[in-house]
Amino acid sequence: MNRVLIIGATSAIAEATARLLAERGSELLLVGRSIPRLTAIAQDLKVRGASRVTVQDLDANDLMAHAAVLKRAEQQLADLDTAIVAYGSLSDQEACERSALLTARELMTNAVSVAALLTQMAEGFAVRRHGTIVVISSVAGDRGRQSNYVYGSAKALVSTFLSGLRQRLHAANVNVITVKPGLVDTPMTESSRKGLLWAKPDRIAQGIIDAIDRSRSTVYLPGFWRPVMWVIRALPEPVLRWLHI
Repeated sequence: MNRVLIIGATSAIAEATARLLAERGSELLLVGRSIPRLTAIAQDLKVRGASRVTVQDLDANDLMAHAAVLKRAEQQLADLDTAIVAYGSLSDQEACERSALLTARELMTNAVSVAALLTQMAEGFAVRRHGTIVVISSVAGDRGRQSNYVYGSAKALVSTFLSGLRQRLHAANVNVITVKPGLVDTPMTESSRKGLLWAKPDRIAQGIIDAIDRSRSTVYLPGFWRPVMWVIRALPEPVLRWLHI
């Protein structure tokens, strides 16, 4: 992990992961929508030991802008070996139920734009024939639930897409990692009531670094979410309706 592209670098999980990479002396290209915020993060990462940090703006929903960002990453990072895709929005389920346009927008941000980005990104990795692509999905994609099925369905698309992409790129010696966090205490979830199942971004970030080091394929973070989601996937739908989860 010497030359790393991070798309969605202002997210709490991405920033925490970037700090760990900086301590290893990695060269980083941070991509996101806010240049001032990216610049502030970059300055902090340089202090922490990053060999070089540059920034690039991107609205991920502008599909035509993906190619330019990826081209710059390949030019700037020379032999790009790791890409982390960490952007997204936490959909307001009730608002989506009242608006077809909002539902479509959320699916665009959390699923369609990710698939489009990865389609172009995969080509570069396939040509270089080495590297790691890390994408943050969610445990929410494991089972449709009435409390968050718009967000969950988007993440289900991402997870399924990554499974196929992982199979495709295996022959090119490229590892694709699906990261499935559970409940994470971030600014995006600040209005939610926290409990024992919640994790801090630093814990998720360490799990991501470990997954890269160990060439994992799919990781639940923290790990206890794997058996939790096994149970939820096994529940009959009438039980889910009764539980209102």
